[in-house]
Amino acid sequence: MKIRLALTVVLTLLVSLTAVPAQAQTPAERAEEIAAALAKEPLYVDPAYETALPDKLREDVLAKTKALEYPVYSIVLPLTPSDAFQGKERNVLTLVIDALDRPGLYVVVDGGGRFPWYEAHEVPQLNEDKLRAVRERALDDTGYDAGPTEVLSRMYELLAAPGIPAPAQTTRPGRAPRDSSDVEESPAGTVVLLVGLGIAALVGLGLVIGLRRPGARHQDRPRREKPFTIPPHVAATVAAERRRRLAGETTAELTVLGSKLAALPAAEGTGLRHQQAALDAHQAAGKVLDASEDLVDVVGAMVLLDKARREYDAAVAVAAGRKQDAVPDLCAFNPLHGRSSGQRTQVEADGTTLALPLCAECRRALKRGKAPASLPGDDGPYWHGDDLWARTFFGTLDADLAGAVSRGDHRS
Repeated sequence: MKIRLALTVVLTLLVSLTAVPAQAQTPAERAEEIAAALAKEPLYVDPAYETALPDKLREDVLAKTKALEYPVYSIVLPLTPSDAFQGKERNVLTLVIDALDRPGLYVVVDGGGRFPWYEAHEVPQLNEDKLRAVRERALDDTGYDAGPTEVLSRMYELLAAPGIPAPAQTTRPGRAPRDSSDVEESPAGTVVLLVGLGIAALVGLGLVIGLRRPGARHQDRPRREKPFTIPPHVAATVAAERRRRLAGETTAELTVLGSKLAALPAAEGTGLRHQQAALDAHQAAGKVLDASEDLVDVVGAMVLLDKARREYDAAVAVAAGRKQDAVPDLCAFNPLHGRSSGQRTQVEADGTTLALPLCAECRRALKRGKAPASLPGDDGPYWHGDDLWARTFFGTLDADLAGAVSRGDHRS
């Protein structure tokens, strides 16, 4: 509790100094205003959305929360970089939880979006695996045209059901599990699947149109049609959606891990080193994500978050006197592929040999003499660039990636 209080004070001061003009509400005042409203009714809707939210939807959300065995506090408000919370859901959660200081599940969603962020505060019966699965399933079930309150309603309905809900789709390609006991789905996997289905549909449509061209049946030989290509504006839309989904998932996981790190007991020796490494990687991930400009930056934040999570798990293992599990690095060519497979692979180019952790797919591609499916950058594979991610293959050539970020190397 002391650690959370200290973090709240620091966060309040920092946000106040950087984001609040004269005579505007401070972050603490804004959080107290929301907390006071939640104390009267566990659903806070910012005045900007009052007229746009039908009473039926409001009542539905409240009814679903009352069916749960623990308090649930829902917050719907507009988030912008210039507001009291700097547009960050994790700032809202941290400050409102401390202002209200009541056990419960706190959920915040930007009224202009659909993705809910959450934090369970002093609710031991809540299972993190179920919370994560419920949020993903609610997003899948409601569709892209659903509003945030519809997503919240479905999320709370799933929370009231016994067990962990199965994903809406039986197979979703995504990054590999972090370890043998903690398998998570990646938002990147969903986007890849949707893109693949969309491409297949468009290709099929192109073929049908080509076969049905006037006069095609009367030609002695089939004409060679121009190869189908995805229009640049469509590709840009797909890339933007992929980045948005990955950024949202990474932000949510940063919030969850931040709460876990704050709750770690005091340690020394090896345990303290793992705790410090986890804190450094967590801070670096947030720094990169806040300033991210493209998908490569977001993946860099994801890699740092993965490092923080592994260091946290190691600290917990040391505290419990258990053996630390060896967890493979993410694939160097594309961290979205998941964990590397086997020993590091020797890769030679221009007289230089690198030992890189690669997934099974990339290893097979190299053995066949083909280029691996690398994460794309501005000009070909991301490692064609000269930024920190390219120079270190997302930290696989530099153990202190968090230190490099803290020095600002990711911007050089």
